[in-house]
Amino acid sequence: MTALEDKLRGWTGPSSPTEQDKQERTERMIREAVKEHPAFEGVDLDVYAKGSYANNTNVKADSDVDIAVQCGECVYWDEATKGSHPSSSAYEGIWTPTKLRSELEAALKKKFPGQVDSSGSTAFRIHSSTARVDADVVPCFDYRYYLSSGSHRDGAKVFKKDGKSLANYPAQQLANGRAKNTRTNQFYKKAVRIMKRVENAMVADGVHREVPSFFVECLVYNCPDSIFLESTWTKTVRGVIVHIWNGLEGSEPTEESERWLEVSECKYLFHSAQAWSRQDGRDFAKAAWNYLGYAS
Repeated sequence: MTALEDKLRGWTGPSSPTEQDKQERTERMIREAVKEHPAFEGVDLDVYAKGSYANNTNVKADSDVDIAVQCGECVYWDEATKGSHPSSSAYEGIWTPTKLRSELEAALKKKFPGQVDSSGSTAFRIHSSTARVDADVVPCFDYRYYLSSGSHRDGAKVFKKDGKSLANYPAQQLANGRAKNTRTNQFYKKAVRIMKRVENAMVADGVHREVPSFFVECLVYNCPDSIFLESTWTKTVRGVIVHIWNGLEGSEPTEESERWLEVSECKYLFHSAQAWSRQDGRDFAKAAWNYLGYAS
């Protein structure tokens, strides 16, 4: 076994049992905070983990817990084409984005006194302790996107402080990640962890800028299943890097079928509102290739 193969194999595992205990404790305490808050009694709320923690693709350096508190008292919606939604009525109940954010902030600050940072535009940040990891808690609402075919997809509508909003699809992300992992004999998520650890190592060594963990996961997700079935991790990671580099050459395709998607497959990976570009993906691939010492 080569030194590189040994290193990559060592980077396939999830967070340590100790780190997982801290993550689970953090999630449990956030659930308790919501349950214990009087204003939430009888309110339709779904508290669930999302992101890398829920998808089991997080590593120690990115071991934050992402939790959504989703209100089902109303459903926000959008439509692909005018008239594809069956109703034109607007929601007028008490659980507005401002109300939900205010009550959630109160619940978290009571449970975690002095540890809640509410300065962010979207999530509440709960700082870690010796027994917990950092957590981001996002208030959101039920959401539906009505397709021109008449069907719809369910997701979560997240409102920022400035009133702007975005839609996420955590259930689809979870299902698609699990399906790809099954198709690749459980190698896909191990490869994601390797690439996240490569990113962390490059940042720690000062050879590349930080790359969002979710972006790395999406880049790996867009690699063909066959790449993850190679005989060694050295070959698999080489294949992942080459596919990212070659696949992101040039401008964004005009054909929808050729565009890369987020793991949920509900949103394009590259568009004007994203915090990254195709070039960012290529830069990451090039830096990873050089950092791991692959020959040209």
